[in-house]
Amino acid sequence: MDTGSIAFILICSAMVFIMTPALAFFYGGLGRRKNVINTMMMCVVPVAIATLLWVVCGYSLSFGGNGTIIGNFSHIFLNGVSEAASTRELVIPDMLFSGFQLMFSIICVGILTGAVAGRMRFTPLLIFVVFWLLLVYYPFAHMVWDEGLLAQWGTIDFAGGDVVHITSGVSGLVLAMVLGKRRDYNRLEHRPHNIPFVLLGAGFLWFGWFGFNAGSALAADGLAVHAFMTTHLSAAAAMFSWLAIEKKVSGKPSLVGGSTGLVAGLVAITPGAGYVPIWASLLIGLLVSPVCYWAISVLKSKFAYDDALDAFGCHGIGGIFGGIATALFTSPKLALDSNNIGLIYGNAHLLSVTIAAIIVTIAWSALVSFAIIKIIAHYMPIRVSDREEAIGLDDSEHSETAYPTFMGLDS
Repeated sequence: MDTGSIAFILICSAMVFIMTPALAFFYGGLGRRKNVINTMMMCVVPVAIATLLWVVCGYSLSFGGNGTIIGNFSHIFLNGVSEAASTRELVIPDMLFSGFQLMFSIICVGILTGAVAGRMRFTPLLIFVVFWLLLVYYPFAHMVWDEGLLAQWGTIDFAGGDVVHITSGVSGLVLAMVLGKRRDYNRLEHRPHNIPFVLLGAGFLWFGWFGFNAGSALAADGLAVHAFMTTHLSAAAAMFSWLAIEKKVSGKPSLVGGSTGLVAGLVAITPGAGYVPIWASLLIGLLVSPVCYWAISVLKSKFAYDDALDAFGCHGIGGIFGGIATALFTSPKLALDSNNIGLIYGNAHLLSVTIAAIIVTIAWSALVSFAIIKIIAHYMPIRVSDREEAIGLDDSEHSETAYPTFMGLDS
């Protein structure tokens, strides 16, 4: 065991944890005044649910056994997970590895809730979260990060582009489509109610993402340094790119746009943060913003789905782009397997298996999420009533008010 790496991963775990309340501020600021508490609650309640489920069986199903699709129950209630030794040939103990990975499952759930902000009942969401973790997140964590099916194909995902962002983005889109549009969608302009909240959330997401990506090296070493730098450069380049697009399209760059762009850059670099060269991270950041901007401004309008806070447009599309970019730019010097490298270095295998893995992830996440929410809807209403939606979910779902002086001006 290496004490420096243990200290480093402990800090990184805490940084990844802070991303969940950061996401709550980011989403809460983007939403409406009458729904800000509900929006934040949907982000932070996974801290409780995902943590308890992880201890009971989540870690074991994700990283136990050697199954092709999912793990086993050998580590139920963290049985046999050492606090002083590693069975995974790491320089950190198994319990710390488990704690670090736990934080990923929490933020992943929070991401998908943004798609249904302002109209989904809270109790059905909690039930959905439990089954989604069991049937979507844990299998993909095992298949990609624990030498399961997709890893056996040769796909790579440094910190969660496939496991975290594509699964949550696609699942959020399915939920949004099943629930339907908000009551006044396309009739009233939905504008962020608190832009300083958006920046606060985005800033802490950027901070936490250093732990998210650099910590995925699982040691305090040169790989962590490389991932730290690629993470920052991609976010900065994407922020610049998004602002440039807004300046070109509307003539006025916005703080919300810059915040959204930096998040898109963080999403896109995540699968390849430890595998792509420094120059490629800049290119990934510059290119992901036009892609996500198109998804949010054109694709969503064309197909008329109400992804309220653009969970799919930013995380789903950004994750897909990042996975493909990883398959293009993975360097022979950084690759896990010198024969499994990016297309620009002369090998198409990684690109082909990456596309196949993305297709599997999209199909699995969509079909399972659809089945879960339709089963829940058979037993209880999943959407608030028209009157409750008009009043706001803060009052109707939680009997709380974020702003005591609010007099119903946010229709």
